[in-house]
Parts: sequence; C-alpha cells; structure tokens
Amino acid sequence: MSWHLFAVFFASTFFISATPGPNMLLAFQYGMNYGVKRTLWTLAGLSLGLFVLLLSTLLGLDVISRQSPWLLTIIKAVGAVYLIYLGISSWRDAGDGSLMSDAKELSVEVAADYTVSDGAPISQPRSLSSAATKIAPSNMTLFRTGVWVSLSNPKAILFFAAFFPKFINFSAPLWPQYVLLTIGLFLSETIWQIVYTLGGKKLASWLDVGNRLAWLNRGCGVIFIIIAAALLAEVINSFIA
Repeated sequence: MSWHLFAVFFASTFFISATPGPNMLLAFQYGMNYGVKRTLWTLAGLSLGLFVLLLSTLLGLDVISRQSPWLLTIIKAVGAVYLIYLGISSWRDAGDGSLMSDAKELSVEVAADYTVSDGAPISQPRSLSSAATKIAPSNMTLFRTGVWVSLSNPKAILFFAAFFPKFINFSAPLWPQYVLLTIGLFLSETIWQIVYTLGGKKLASWLDVGNRLAWLNRGCGVIFIIIAAALLAEVINSFIA
C-alpha cells in the first residue's frame, strides 16, 4: 500500500468517524454522566468490540481472496451499492435530530437492553448532564457496556466489507496492509471518541449552530458516494481488462 493511498484512507475514516454513530454517542453520554476518567473504560470496551468486528471482516476477505478471488469483484460491486445507499441516507437524514437528542435515545436503548451482572438494570440519570456518582456502575460494567454497544452494531461488518476493499491490493501480502489500515481506523476512532467524551454540552451546542451536524453528515455521505464510485470503476475495469 502506498502512503498516498493510506493518507486517503485515513482522511476518509477520520471524517466518517466524526459523525455521531452509536459508539460516539455512548462516549458523549458517558463522558457527561460519569466523567472522562471513568468513561475510558467504556472507550476500551468500544474499541475491543470494534476490533472483533473488523477482524471478522478481514479474516473473511483473506479467505475469499485465496479461495474464491472472483467473489471479490462481487463484494466490491455490492459494497459500492451499499455505500451509495449510506451516502444517500446520510444526506437525506442529515437534518434530523441533534447530538443531545440522539444521545438520549441511545441511553434509553442501553438501559432497556443491557443489565449489570447481578441482573439489575443500569440506572438512568435524570438528565444527561447530571452528576452520576450516586448511580455510576462499576468500571467493568462500563467496559462491558462499551463492548456490547459496539458488537450490537453488525452493520459495521457490512461497512468494513464495503469500504476496505477499495484500499487493499489483493495481489500483494494482505496482513501488512490490514495492520496499517487497522492502525489508521483506530487512530481516527480513538481521537473522535476522546473528543466526544471531553466535548459534552459545548460540543453539542457547537454542532447545533448553523446546522453543522447536518453538514457533517452530508459531507460523510459525499465521501461514501465517492468511494462507491471508485469501487464501481474498479469493477468495470476488471470486466474490460
């Protein structure tokens, strides 16, 4: 992999990671509720869950590239269609909701679906900004919640399978490329998880000014469509060649 291609990959993932998906919303919510130090346990859980999903995807691509190379073309074509769908959805839904409202919705889902080890549900703060020392779960519970939220988003596998092939040279050794791409992805994710954890209400207010959050989502949609177009070009060239 050339450094130019890696730079494009990192820039793309850095921008995409900035959008408030489930992992970022959980980091944002817990940062306000439990403080930065406690939320680091949740960030570790989020990273572990994401790594499991990514590793599953990369192992699958490795097997396919060795045993059924023709499937890679199909994966790229289907992945391009999926990225176009994500791009259109990101643009169309860009103006819906806000960071605070999205975080509240996620907190309700987590409280409803996840329980601590003794079977008692995780308590909900009266508000996202309330001091949560009275109800703060254990560090291990914060960690497990991060793992659960990350693993409960299997669409990440679809995204990885659609997005990563554009940046992989399947005729070259794969695992050195996988390591480099994984480092780039997790560097982007970690930076933004920390930003969302530290940002709190100031970040939410900043994103709400001038529809910045909406334009961030639209920009992400544009990136999806650009990557999809590049994938489709590769598929077409493979048939022409």
